[in-house]
Amino acid sequence: MHNKRKTITMSDVARDAGVGTMTVSRVLRDPLKVSEETRKTVLASVTKLGYVLDETAASLSSKRTRIVGAVVSTLDQSIFSETVRGLSERLQVTGQQLLVATSDYSKDKEAELIRTIIGRKPEALVLTSSEHSHLAEQLIKLAKIPTVETWEIPERPICACVGFSNREAGRSITKHLYETGKKKVAFLGIDRADDTRGSLRKSGYLDVTSEKHEGIIELQAPKAGFFGPDYGAMGLISIIDRWPDVDAIVCASDAIAFGVYCEALRRGIRVPQELAISGFGDFDYAKANGIGLTTVHIDGEKIGHETANLVDKSNNGVEISGTIIDVGFQIIRRQTS
Repeated sequence: MHNKRKTITMSDVARDAGVGTMTVSRVLRDPLKVSEETRKTVLASVTKLGYVLDETAASLSSKRTRIVGAVVSTLDQSIFSETVRGLSERLQVTGQQLLVATSDYSKDKEAELIRTIIGRKPEALVLTSSEHSHLAEQLIKLAKIPTVETWEIPERPICACVGFSNREAGRSITKHLYETGKKKVAFLGIDRADDTRGSLRKSGYLDVTSEKHEGIIELQAPKAGFFGPDYGAMGLISIIDRWPDVDAIVCASDAIAFGVYCEALRRGIRVPQELAISGFGDFDYAKANGIGLTTVHIDGEKIGHETANLVDKSNNGVEISGTIIDVGFQIIRRQTS
């Protein structure tokens, strides 16, 4: 006969830690209200005994789930990873947990994920897109959940937003390449209908090139398993075949720019003398100890922190609707321009 394992309770943890059950509850649900020493003592007992907080029972009694749902456009590349990390870290400090799902840049998939997350009664919703289907907007409106849109400042936010102007970033990086003396600048991006940020960066590029020359834009149709560097390599081949006098390329992401850079080296094209290259995102491999890529730097972690702060304010009864936080961006010039 198997021995039935004893269920560890909050009282067991309190007894082991030498504190009251209310203290254990505060440590697990509202850690900022407990001293660091007490917090460490209680968490040590939690770990030793293997105690797991019954969040279902807690949410029934308090009417709070302590869950924040996030629908992220993609996790294939690291562009949103700092935001997710910054958001998660700040939420944990206030005793909340982040539930993450990915939409793969699909508005329809985003709507279905929002429906699923709303079913879990989250205390807030975070989105990395700024354009949504009618269904998604209706679901959010009916659920009356505080919602923060990130990585862009939409013209009409659903509730609050934390981001920057992708269009202005596209303008700025294009202007930079012209200021280095380049004459014919191309734009290389991915043809995803729902990648609104990429489209805004392209619009910023066109704002500048319309005064210089007819825009040179290469948008390749997405293919399964065909990610940034592959797009970049094939995109460069297509561009120089059609426009051999191109002397600079604005890439929609660092991953695409990395592929352009590698293909240029394979073809013996001198960077930046014959071809300047810029990216977007400032990934680790873009930095000076990597390929030294000129790029647009976004403080993704700050976006996560500011978003978590808004969620915390909302949980404490502060109205966040209409709040717009612009974190800005920075042009980083390195060896490729």
